Amino acid sequence: MTRSRPELKVTVFSDYICPFCYVGDARLNHLRTDYDLKVNWCFLEIHPETSPAGEPVASLDYPSETWQRMMATLREMAEEENLSLLDHGFTTNSQSALLLAEAAKYVDRDVFYHLHNRLFEAYFSEGQNIGERDCLCRLALDAGMNAEQIEAAWQDGAVATRLQHYQKAAHDLGVKATPTYFIGEQRLDGAVPVEQLVQAAKAFR
Repeated sequence: MTRSRPELKVTVFSDYICPFCYVGDARLNHLRTDYDLKVNWCFLEIHPETSPAGEPVASLDYPSETWQRMMATLREMAEEENLSLLDHGFTTNSQSALLLAEAAKYVDRDVFYHLHNRLFEAYFSEGQNIGERDCLCRLALDAGMNAEQIEAAWQDGAVATRLQHYQKAAHDLGVKATPTYFIGEQRLDGAVPVEQLVQAAKAFR
């Protein structure tokens, strides 16, 4: 007899160009073994000033030593989760990707998660520029969206409005980092260890 999993509702503030969100997503997925996870994905554009054509990571203006330490930590975390992570030399604008993912939620759950996973993989594991709409079109079509749905993601003002609501919610909640998780009354900032997510889930029950 198959054991039913309890439902667990989680809110996550995230961006597809945030490498710690890539790791955080993998860590959150560990909870799916024991829980029927219902995730409210709240997408935040963390670098709206960046060009969709892509810019060197130096444009993010991190001090060199800080950047090196951050990347070393990130590589260790990615290895723990068996994630492929390229040495990343560029950053990009995520607005079009976020609009596309938000629209995909209303197409189909499987379509959304196919696209969700591919956006992370394409950017961090394959070095594709998910700021460019041609790239996004290919990923979305492969995920199961059609051309009309893809175009609507970028033209429908309701989709953009939902992203604005996430931005306001982040401001109201004082969210400063991605990923940020809310599990019940508990807030977890950053790509926290799986053990912390598990403890938060148990406390929520």
